[in-house]
Amino acid sequence: MDLSPTQVIVLATPVFFLLIGLEFAWGLWRGKNTYRLNDAINSISLGTLSEISKVLTRLLRVGIYTAVFSWVSVWHNEAFWTSIPGWILALLFYDFCYYWLHRAGHEVAVFWAAHVVHHQSQDYNLSTALRQTSSGALLGWVFYLPMAMAGVPPAVFAVVALIDLLYQFWVHTEHVPKLGWFDRWFVSPSNHRVHHAVNDEYLDRNYGGILVVWDRLFGSFREEDAKCVYGTRAPLESWDPLWSNFEVYWALARDSWHARSWGDKLRVWFKPPGWRPADVAERFPRTPFAMERVTRYHPPMTRAVAWFAAIQFGLLLQGATLFLWRADQMALSQSVVWLVALGAALWAVGAVMQGRLGMLEVLLVEAAALATATAADGMIELHRVFKPLAMVLAIALVASRPGWMRQDRAFDLKLLAALLLCLAGDVFLMLPGPFIPGLVSFLCAHLCYLALFRQGQPWFASRRALAGTLAAAVVMYAILFPHLGPVLQVAVAAYALVIALMAAQAIGRATVLRDPAAMGVAVGAVFFMLSDALLAINRFAQPLPMAQFLVLATYYVAQVLIVRNVRGVGAERWGELRSTQPTSAASAANAANARVTP
Repeated sequence: MDLSPTQVIVLATPVFFLLIGLEFAWGLWRGKNTYRLNDAINSISLGTLSEISKVLTRLLRVGIYTAVFSWVSVWHNEAFWTSIPGWILALLFYDFCYYWLHRAGHEVAVFWAAHVVHHQSQDYNLSTALRQTSSGALLGWVFYLPMAMAGVPPAVFAVVALIDLLYQFWVHTEHVPKLGWFDRWFVSPSNHRVHHAVNDEYLDRNYGGILVVWDRLFGSFREEDAKCVYGTRAPLESWDPLWSNFEVYWALARDSWHARSWGDKLRVWFKPPGWRPADVAERFPRTPFAMERVTRYHPPMTRAVAWFAAIQFGLLLQGATLFLWRADQMALSQSVVWLVALGAALWAVGAVMQGRLGMLEVLLVEAAALATATAADGMIELHRVFKPLAMVLAIALVASRPGWMRQDRAFDLKLLAALLLCLAGDVFLMLPGPFIPGLVSFLCAHLCYLALFRQGQPWFASRRALAGTLAAAVVMYAILFPHLGPVLQVAVAAYALVIALMAAQAIGRATVLRDPAAMGVAVGAVFFMLSDALLAINRFAQPLPMAQFLVLATYYVAQVLIVRNVRGVGAERWGELRSTQPTSAASAANAANARVTP
């Protein structure tokens, strides 16, 4: 049976976990445990995200390699490259190219932005080896083009790349000491510990993948002779696997944006990591790195959360494994759907370990992701389970908050009514036939949301928002009108008006309260409008590509943002707001400012 590189990784995964378990047990037995649950989950999450994202990015590395090979290879000799000497030479060639890619990953900022993911862990163990970037293929393929030009066949390239990657797993451990002559020729645990250290004497050393000879030849070798301190000089301080991948890109983009010189805007990306234009460094100073200030990121986590995160992560790994095994036979659109769903769930597990989400919120995100993915992938029976489950969890979430039905009963009843009506609408719309009952359910839900956002607030505090949402509703109705029958023309007009008013009220409320939670609710309301617009266009005007995915993804983003944020602001502040009862946008703004002024 021919296996793809992805399937080989899937088959190797149990071996990885067996070795991780053995290293963990050995560390406990020797009294030198190098594992923390949160860090290990984060590292393996990043490895999982990297593998599932390769379904898309492999087109860059392998696809471009194959194209270049067919165009510019100067020596076509497949018989040689598939002989034993050819395989050995191809592996050496790959390792040489990898050395220069790896070196660029430490010496050029834009490449560091991709590679930094592998270095963010402050622990050093076999789980760290699985901590891989999801964006490395965007530019990394450039370094392997010499192999294509030399005529190394794409199949040989793929195999030696996999060998080089798998070799590097075992060197990520603190339990293997120096190995004498082996350290002088090959990348070893001792050599690679140096590479991961932030110590001044170790920084940016030992780039080899299999052979450390390249480092000795090109002046980047450093022997281990002092205790290593791991991580990066600008610590991530997060268990968010998505932010891990985008953190440095975002920092570079900000510096580029703030730089006054056009040359500096470009140089930011290609100078060594840490370089900043003088004017940017002056206006936005950063605390310089100092070894004595290095602390390990370890936010508190209860035993219940630890067990919950571990179980959820274990289930996610099984889902990711199934996806990766099938990925090569999937359509690109299917792969995108499951990549987003798994990415959202991995993000949620990181967030619960960090204290940013509660356990019910994680379950809500996961149910919403599965409802979206199963609908888009045609798994109707599973979709009929997860779609109502998501809203049941949303109701359970708001009901579990402190003060439910005690602090502000009217507020809670409106929120509960909105969610129950959304649940009814979900059930109606996922069944064949009853569109009008679903439309009416959501119409009533939006009226409840409108009343909820009005509580303690003036009507439509932002006139611009009102004009904008009404204009969007008019445009949408004009698009749909020719495709609607007489009954639907009236029903859709009423629906478009109500959802536009709901969104305008949410935005106006945010302009008064001016806090992140209110902004989250406003963004959620806008996503609700977007979701309904996509649904209507797809159903009545023009079928959209990936319609189920787009409609449900935007819908659940809307619901999660509203459910998570609306009571965080409202339940604690409605009484105070009602006591002022502002009657205009200006007086409402003044009242809000008075509340936050010391």
